[in-house]
Amino acid sequence: MTNPSPLLPGAHELLAEARAALKRGDARHAGEFAARLLQAEPNHPDAHYLAGCAALELRQMPKSLEHLHQAASMRPRHSDYAVQFARALVRAHRTGEALQVANVALALSPRDPLMLDMLGTVYTQCHAHERAASVFRRAVALAPANPICHFNFATSLVFGGNVELAEGELETCLALAPDYWPAYGVLSRLRQQSPASNHIERLLLLAQRTSGDPAAQMQLHMALAKEYEDLGNYPQAFEHLCVGKAANWHARNYTIGRDEAIVNALIDAFPEPRLQPPGCQTDEPIFIIGMPRSGTTLLERILSSHPEVYAAGELQNFGVMLERLSGGRSPVMLDQGVIERARHINWEQLGDLYLASTRPATCLKPRFIDKLPHNFLYAGFIANALPNARIICLRRNPLDTCLSNFREPFAETSPFHGYSFDLLDTGRYYVLFDRLMAHWKRVLPGRILEVDYETLVTEQEASTRHLLEHCGLPWNAACLHFERNQAPASTASSVQVRAPIHQSAVRRWKKYEAQLTGLRELLTAAGIDCDQ
Repeated sequence: MTNPSPLLPGAHELLAEARAALKRGDARHAGEFAARLLQAEPNHPDAHYLAGCAALELRQMPKSLEHLHQAASMRPRHSDYAVQFARALVRAHRTGEALQVANVALALSPRDPLMLDMLGTVYTQCHAHERAASVFRRAVALAPANPICHFNFATSLVFGGNVELAEGELETCLALAPDYWPAYGVLSRLRQQSPASNHIERLLLLAQRTSGDPAAQMQLHMALAKEYEDLGNYPQAFEHLCVGKAANWHARNYTIGRDEAIVNALIDAFPEPRLQPPGCQTDEPIFIIGMPRSGTTLLERILSSHPEVYAAGELQNFGVMLERLSGGRSPVMLDQGVIERARHINWEQLGDLYLASTRPATCLKPRFIDKLPHNFLYAGFIANALPNARIICLRRNPLDTCLSNFREPFAETSPFHGYSFDLLDTGRYYVLFDRLMAHWKRVLPGRILEVDYETLVTEQEASTRHLLEHCGLPWNAACLHFERNQAPASTASSVQVRAPIHQSAVRRWKKYEAQLTGLRELLTAAGIDCDQ
């Protein structure tokens, strides 16, 4: 239906009111106007579109998907409808379908730069980074005065390893919008800063001017911490690190107790070694798990340099499928209720759903890597649902691991990294991780290969051969030259992994030894060897 019938009297006003409310960011009233319009005009595509967009902003995903699917079906040549439907699908973690709908939207040649920017974001979330960069490039060409388009284009360029062009786009973004704070952090992390070339003076001036703005303080002080570390001034770096991480600490409402309760529930749910369940028999997935910032991206680049292996990125698919099948509705996906209900699920169905949710991208090569570090929480479920999947856990020196998590400017809204805004919370979370991994090792004997980061970077070939053997892959020398891997990398290590293997991050904690006394005491009291 491409030409809807004329609207009934009064419907024009409702349509205009819904559009105006959505434009000013009032999704609740936009949804109300659209609902009234649908009562009068139940088959009007614009009414479904506006209702779907409003529900999307309100995170009412089933409702949003229903209305946007209806709108896109009724007007299949309308690119805006396809873009918003793709956004809803990716928000619902239905990335395979989102990618297909995004491709439909792209084929319709959208000309609105804001819609192109949204489409590029969908492609980014679907790990289609080359396509994302192409779409963002078009958005920038159509809206050269839009700073967000320049920032998103720069981010996609970083993922693809094009640092110089990304740097220019970030500077353009900041010239247009000097208060677009995330751009300062990305700019600082693009390269190693030097005494002759850095942004410290600029950042200090901005930090002083924005002392009452938590968002600015976090980004600016984290950028300063990175640049002072590059210059070897570790006390100053740590001071700015603490200020940046504390800037919005109270707004996060994080407590370690929630994570402790989840770990306790997982240990209770998998008390003893069990017989292999009849899960999905595929051997395609390779799960890389571990604490974030422990070298998991390096490991992914090594394995994905093998011609038979595709790097699918940090997928949340397994947790989403587990929650969906267990009837959970938690915004953070894993909670005690999901763990309890999951005792009774069909493991084969879970494995099948997970595999299907990764399509079509993961069927391009015989094997694929799912590199979500926090899948260490799901290892027991993965082992049951996918009995032939390979699981690799990367371990790194505890002090280096905690420091690297504290140094990283994770998004405050992340469901996984709430602990990382306080150094001692990071240590407490590491203790939970270590305890859970010891439990998995006991109840899943032989299922998880533990690899030490320090061994990986000092004994590269021996470690690589061991990894490939564990994954059932034949030897391929390309894995020794992962820096030649041209595939995009979308994690915090996207710049570092394009350099040959090095040992500069080993024992980084020694540079901050005086500042890490409390962390060391906490870990040692928990029985963790900090000198390993």
